[in-house]
This record gives sequence, structure tokens and C-alpha cells, in this order.
Amino acid sequence: MLRLYFSIICLIFSSNTFATEENQPAPVLLAKIYRSDINLQDYWVSEKYDGVRAYWNGKQLISRQGNNFSAPPSFIHGLPNLALDGELWLGRGRFEQLSGLVRRQSANKSDWSEIKYMVFDLPGSKRMFDQRLQQLKAIISDINQPHIQLVPQYKITTHEILLTRLEDVVNQGGEGLMLHRGASFYKSWRSEDLLKLKKYQDAEAVVIKHYPGKGKFESMLGSMEVETADGKKFRIGSGFSDDERNNPPAIGSIITYKYFGLTRNGIPRFASFLRKRKDF
Repeated sequence: MLRLYFSIICLIFSSNTFATEENQPAPVLLAKIYRSDINLQDYWVSEKYDGVRAYWNGKQLISRQGNNFSAPPSFIHGLPNLALDGELWLGRGRFEQLSGLVRRQSANKSDWSEIKYMVFDLPGSKRMFDQRLQQLKAIISDINQPHIQLVPQYKITTHEILLTRLEDVVNQGGEGLMLHRGASFYKSWRSEDLLKLKKYQDAEAVVIKHYPGKGKFESMLGSMEVETADGKKFRIGSGFSDDERNNPPAIGSIITYKYFGLTRNGIPRFASFLRKRKDF
């Protein structure tokens, strides 16, 4: 029953002002969680950008949910008549600002002046990722626009070096790393061909109850109870700004939380609020 409820809530949230009945989710490859038992030499490594997924279908720039971004003509000028997969990005630690800009229904050139389209895949190619990277290099070079960039991809030989690289990226304000199997074809579902590595994990849950704060949080939100799609219920009491405690996510809304592994009962350890989910 909860799964049905969760699905209904997701449907409601995806039907925002940007959506139309004709919109279809972008057929993108989704990542699984990194495991240390993989053959690291098989993978390319890149930074995981804290941005907004953007799929160029050859005519329009659309979100993962299939909604059109109101990018100005100058931003999409020169993009090819073929599909590209990438991320709209303002820079490390600027997700909230980026979110506000790309959600505007009427954007102008100045709104998008600092946004970059970081391209990391070529969905329509029938070649493996090793070869797709070479194709992308040529395509991005032909576009020759400073705001359209190819995501740097590199090789790492050991898991120890990989974790050191992760630490460096996080210390500089980055979110984490992505690993993409070189000998893989593009898929439109979640696959171990693409892995994400962060210092923490994140997931989504539905807000089902608010609890008032005490002490310095008196008359504000103290914590909230949430429920996951598989029926796990737990409280989240950290990670909120003062503004979020004064105006907490509504009952029934979907939030993203971060955590550090699971307990024996499958409850997220040290769960803290990350953000209210924003559908594009």
C-alpha cells in the first residue's frame, strides 16, 4: 500500500508547471552504487557534478522527467541534431542557485550566462563507451562553445588511489565521483555500467509527520518522520537550515536525505536532511 502511495506522490510531484501530457521521461542511463570488488581498470572515472541532469534530444534540452528547459537560443545554438546526455552546472556548491535559474519558464541570456552544459555521453551511438568518448571529443570540438564542455574522464589503477581522489574532490566542494565501464553500450535503465561513489549515500522518502522543536528550536521544526518506498519509517532531525525549520517540507512531500550505511534492521544510519526534491 505504501509503495502505491509513494508512486502516487511521485506522480503528483512530477506533474509540475513545467510538465505537459506529451512529456516523456528522458531515456537516460542511471547509476548504481560503487562496489570495491569491481575491476577498476574497466572503468573511466569523472567528477559527479552537483547539477541538473539535462538530455539534448536533438531539438530540445529536456530534464530527466521529460520537461523542457527554457534555455535561451544562444545557449543551445550549435548543438547537433543528435542526442547528448549531460549535466547543467554552475559550479561546486551552487545547486540551489542553479535550480532556481533552470526552473524559470522564461529565461534570458543573462540568467544562463554562467551555466555550463557538461556532456558525458552520446545516447544514440551504437558503440561502446570507450569509442563514444572519442566521438564526443570530436562533437564538442566542432560545437566550439565555451559553455558546452566534455566532462573530463580518466583512469585510476587502484581503489586506494580512487578513494584519495574522492577525498580531494569532496575537500574542494565536489559531490563525488562517477565510474563508467568502457566496454558498455548505452542503456536507458539503472545499470552497473555506471556507478556513483560518494562519502555518503542518498535516497528519497515521503514526509509523514512533523515533531516540534525544543530549546533553541522551540516553535520551529525539531524533526520529521519519513517513510521509504519499502515501508521503513524513521526520524530525521539534522541537516535543516533555520529557514527550513521555520518552513519545513509539507506532509506528503518527498525529500532527499543522506545517510551512512544501514542498520541490521535496514534503517539508514545517521540520516540527515539534504533537500526537498525538485522535479524539472
